[in-house]
Amino acid sequence: MKQNNSSRRVNEQARQVIAETLMFEISDPRLRMVTVTGCEVSFDRSACNVYYTTSPDLYEETQEAFAKAKGHIRSVLAKKLSWRTSPELRFFVDKTVDEAERIARALEVERSRSGVNASEESE
Repeated sequence: MKQNNSSRRVNEQARQVIAETLMFEISDPRLRMVTVTGCEVSFDRSACNVYYTTSPDLYEETQEAFAKAKGHIRSVLAKKLSWRTSPELRFFVDKTVDEAERIARALEVERSRSGVNASEESE
């Protein structure tokens, strides 16, 4: 979906408020190691997809914690932003960080394998 400056600003406002809410207002320990990587607010501001990252072994319990805290986060979002409606929040794991780490490990393995092969060829 193409974004203009207005939608980028709205998305960033939502991301910032949600991240601050997680840091300062939510006491659930399952949400301590969560990073909000982005938000996509619908054009009519009725829905907001929230993308987050955390440790892969915490995906399931983090999703449960978000389900429990969704109402509180939504009410804080409504209070802090002057939008006509408070969007329905939907939380999704952002696996791009995991994919980047997987690719970096694969490249490192390939580099070390190529380095070993290059030193064997020079002998």
